[in-house]
Amino acid sequence: MAQDASVLKLALLGHGKMGKAVEQLAPSHGFEVHLILDRESNRGGAGIVSQKFEGIDVSIDFTTPAAVLGNIERVAALGCNLVVGTTGWGDHLATVLEVVERAGTGLVYASNFSIGAQLFLSVAESAARAFAGFPSYEPYILETHHHFKKDAPSGTALEMKRRITPALGGREIPVASLRAGYVPGTHELGFDSEADTVILRHAARGRQGFAEGALFAARWIAGKKGVFAFADLFRIPSPRLQ
Repeated sequence: MAQDASVLKLALLGHGKMGKAVEQLAPSHGFEVHLILDRESNRGGAGIVSQKFEGIDVSIDFTTPAAVLGNIERVAALGCNLVVGTTGWGDHLATVLEVVERAGTGLVYASNFSIGAQLFLSVAESAARAFAGFPSYEPYILETHHHFKKDAPSGTALEMKRRITPALGGREIPVASLRAGYVPGTHELGFDSEADTVILRHAARGRQGFAEGALFAARWIAGKKGVFAFADLFRIPSPRLQ
């Protein structure tokens, strides 16, 4: 029986909580998980070889900051497109752009692959523009995550600050981080004055939203070239989100 052409073959780099969430949802989103590389099977990038990646359409990386750059270089060299959900490597974006361009492949990256979080960031930008003319309202960002999360502030909090700062004319925007318990992730943008407080909040209920967003990005980047932030996918005409 011929395989459905719409089914894409997927490689998972990293098999922790996020990797397992992607694996669980992949079949219902039109993917066949063809390869899984965990910490042991990909030590030093040893698992990223042409024989294992033959026929792979897209790879999804949820590993560690220490491993992700090497993974990107090796996967791109094999001509395979990539979705990167690992955080903590933003300072090396210029290098990644060069690597992907040289390889002629495609890559989507994000600090947060939740579709709801991306829409939340767009709303945050609109809120910043609305409050820009009212200096009595002081902006702040608060983010809370489980105690396993290594980076602080979160990449999403830093991205929010980057996106709202221009609208607020360079005003100081303090960012506070809390690591406790098992909170999947909560981000809050507040505007506080003596009279009242306005709060915008995005609260993840689990990893499903992040996994669904990564799979949406994987289908979008399949067959494309270039490096894209996940937010770009919401600005470029694409299939309607389901």
